Amino acid sequence: MFVHTAQDVLIYLFGDSAVHLTLEGLGTVTVQELGRNVREALHTPESVQDVFAFWLCSPLLELQLKTRHQPYKLCRQWHDLLYRFTEASEEDISQDEPCLQYRRSVFYPKSKELQIQEEGVLRLLYEEARSNILTGRYPCDPEHWTSLGALSIALDEGTSLDSQQFTTTIREKKLSSYLPAHVTMGSGGLFSTLRGKSSRQVGLEQNLFKEYSKICTSAGSSPEPTQLLHQYLNTCHTLPYYGCAFFFGEIDKPAQGILQRGKRKAVNIGICLEGVYVMDVKEKHVLLGLRFSELSWDHSYPEEEGDSHILWLEFDGDEDGTPVNKLLKIYSKQAELMSGFIEFCVELKSASEGAAAAEVDGEVSLSQQPGGQEERSKNGRGGRRGMLHRQGSVVCSRVQSLNTISYVDDGEGQTCLTAPLSFLEVAPSVPFHSVRDFFSAFVHFCVFCFCFFRKRNQTLEAQESCVFLRPTGVCSVVLCSANRESGAGLKSPIRSDPILSETKSEHFTLRQNKTKKTERLTLSLRHLSANM
Repeated sequence: MFVHTAQDVLIYLFGDSAVHLTLEGLGTVTVQELGRNVREALHTPESVQDVFAFWLCSPLLELQLKTRHQPYKLCRQWHDLLYRFTEASEEDISQDEPCLQYRRSVFYPKSKELQIQEEGVLRLLYEEARSNILTGRYPCDPEHWTSLGALSIALDEGTSLDSQQFTTTIREKKLSSYLPAHVTMGSGGLFSTLRGKSSRQVGLEQNLFKEYSKICTSAGSSPEPTQLLHQYLNTCHTLPYYGCAFFFGEIDKPAQGILQRGKRKAVNIGICLEGVYVMDVKEKHVLLGLRFSELSWDHSYPEEEGDSHILWLEFDGDEDGTPVNKLLKIYSKQAELMSGFIEFCVELKSASEGAAAAEVDGEVSLSQQPGGQEERSKNGRGGRRGMLHRQGSVVCSRVQSLNTISYVDDGEGQTCLTAPLSFLEVAPSVPFHSVRDFFSAFVHFCVFCFCFFRKRNQTLEAQESCVFLRPTGVCSVVLCSANRESGAGLKSPIRSDPILSETKSEHFTLRQNKTKKTERLTLSLRHLSANM
């Protein structure tokens, strides 16, 4: 006979609060059972049970749990999960402890959020969104964080503050309570301290007050809290990565010269029902944002000890006006998790779109149906992926700053890989205006060849390297399947990447989204059989 003793458990919420429960048989309690207890403690209706999920979180790893999972058992296995999915040291793993969080489910659609009217539920969503804004996990532009900061002040302090009261409140609670940390940092310094206040801080306070005044004018003297909460969440919904699950990884930095090679940049990878977003951890902006209709992907395992798991993202781009396919390598032990999560999201989104299409009233005439099919083909589902365009916002992709592999498929079974000198980690080239310039470029190329053959993990793989001079006189290196007559041959016995191995006709597959299913796009990399 087993006697289950009651045990205390804390379920953490955003906003520095927690739910304290006392449960019997904690070791066998499932997420579904735990959810009922939490909803009772928070007095939230059963109708919103799909809004939230339980997460096991630590600085090293974040996992959303399924309803059948038993949190206690997963906590006991936490260190094994860290060894499998993180690059943390043994010391860090031994000291890491997860906490159980009750937070937004990544599978809950944004469109349903604004239909919620319960203030308690909206408060939980607001506190989570606010935390992600303040920590920089959700990169946003000044107009966004100013508006969101003013809404937070209105929710905390009401809408009746005058200018003096507003300034006093801000300085008591500090700007970091309302604006992202990376925005408020740097406003101090020795000179600013001697002056007594920072001009930057004053400017931020003035902008906040202007936005706060607009909110007070539009909302009135005593608006309903749900009105302001909806307004806050609606603003967050303009950020495409709102509600993402986040993973940790690294990408290659673009080379700045011969002496700056092989460095990597830490990135956050956000995945939601809409797409995949790669964000710079340090600079707090989006490097690449792709909807599922714009990407293909795959995951490769390490071949040797010391190699990394890699998530490959393929998307359409252009170089000098020429359409090319680009490949981005994301190094992460969580690549397997990300690949499976993307596949699940694609299937879930396809299923939901199919269900929504089935519910549409049959009033659309048959003459309009081909137009709809053509439109779907244009946006990339079942056709070519949509092109990406760089803009000035931190929310938009910065494809030019990425170190990617570019290739062009000529449609005849041959693949041409192209890369500028900056990608191949050679000092930037310049037009040849003199013999001295040509000799300098030749020396750089010789150094590049030496480094290229010795480098252990090469990004590009090909059996022929051909050097061409562009019409402008700028030197570039092209790796392609071409005839020997196309350029001077240079044998390249390069060590292969995990999925670009050295065989006569190599293949690696990228999963490409098609309508209502996931297919695999096969890229064939063939090498020259040149007789030296």
